[in-house]
Amino acid sequence: MEVHLSSLPMMEIFSYLDAYSLLQVAQVNKNWNALASNGFLWRKLCQERWLFCDMVTLQLLGTETWKQFFVYRTWQEQAKSRAKPKDFTYKEIPLECGVRGYACYISGCALTRNGQGKSVVCMVSSKNKISTWDINESVITWVSPVQPASIKLLTTLPDMHIAVTVDIQSTIKLWDCHNREALATNNLESPCKSLKTVISKDGPIVLVSDTLGNLYIFRIPDLHLISTVSVFPCGFDEIDCSPQKKWVLLSQNHPYIYPKVFYMNSLLRTSEFSDPVSTILEFSSCKRAFWTPRREDRITLMSRRGRPIVTRFETYDMKLEEIGNKIIVKGHLVASFSLQDYNENPKWMGVNDKSMIVCSTRSSLLLFSMKGLHLQTFQYSSETIVRLLVDPVHVIVTCNDGSLDVYMWEERSLLLRRCYGLQNGRHLPSFGFIKNLLCDDVSIVQLMIDRQGPCFLMAYTLNICS
Repeated sequence: MEVHLSSLPMMEIFSYLDAYSLLQVAQVNKNWNALASNGFLWRKLCQERWLFCDMVTLQLLGTETWKQFFVYRTWQEQAKSRAKPKDFTYKEIPLECGVRGYACYISGCALTRNGQGKSVVCMVSSKNKISTWDINESVITWVSPVQPASIKLLTTLPDMHIAVTVDIQSTIKLWDCHNREALATNNLESPCKSLKTVISKDGPIVLVSDTLGNLYIFRIPDLHLISTVSVFPCGFDEIDCSPQKKWVLLSQNHPYIYPKVFYMNSLLRTSEFSDPVSTILEFSSCKRAFWTPRREDRITLMSRRGRPIVTRFETYDMKLEEIGNKIIVKGHLVASFSLQDYNENPKWMGVNDKSMIVCSTRSSLLLFSMKGLHLQTFQYSSETIVRLLVDPVHVIVTCNDGSLDVYMWEERSLLLRRCYGLQNGRHLPSFGFIKNLLCDDVSIVQLMIDRQGPCFLMAYTLNICS
């Protein structure tokens, strides 16, 4: 005898399923298919996977249903993991930027529904100029005028096709990379240390630190100064914002300076807060920091300290709490571990949405749970790992022989799967290093800096997205 449940309890049951399971139950019958295609269920999955879905409509996303968007965007994200080495074209362009070279995407995620894609990179092409390179067409599409001072830092806001530069005279300029002249200009009194652009819930902003330990926040597009905060007694290198920009972590690799996490609203809405709301994470010599993708409040820190050097990881959950009429921030330690039994210490690290920690030494790629359970090792014998990129879908390893290995996070497990390797034949020179490693839907880009020779922007573009 068949038992038929009404729609409401069925929807409640379906709300606990992941996307794969929803697609499976939709095959049972027409009634289940209609329930499993409900927009409420698929919007919930979209919001969990892509936090920006909280702030957009289907019209802006260009699809008719949340299910369509989820299926399409997942296909879009996984284009590189479905590909094979023969599907990529290698291209490169020489630069005259010296050690001050930078490269950032200025195009969006790139892949379109018909399988076509376009990646545009903004770069410091010489000491006094920035330019944009359409990787697919192999053409320079825009060049800035020669600047009166050498460009020190570059960052971009791809969603708005905007670039921001700081030169050695601490002049900040905002560019749309179409017009010849900068759209806005401002100045710092002290030398700039680090630079970041993000789209907050209050709009697009530029975050800048100086050598005196101050943080400045400017509004885009006019570079109006919103707020200034004294953070540390000296300059800091890292500005790391959480996925939805609720938090910003500021850190310096120093044994006596602990990282600070600020509540972003308190920095932007100065009329609502008498002082910035922040907390200190008691974690010295912070080398790397990584916010957990698709979560807003979790961050993992990595340190390397001691003699002999010991690498330590700590994971915190950030929370807002109210005491009387005052809002405070607390960082709750949820997991930690140290690497004691490894001959080499990790240099790069990243985290996926399941809080799995991947890190690289010179000769291996290691995967751990956030509590230190060793899950996987990928050994490199003849090559040396020089850079690591981690995003919610992929892990990309670049080696000193110019090769790249592309891994993918397994959707239904905690592990990594190696997809393929790419070779370009350009070996990293003795005095060279990879300054930037970038990845979008259809390209992988490396900026190779040589202290004693030419620099190169090297790109692999994906030709087939089937």
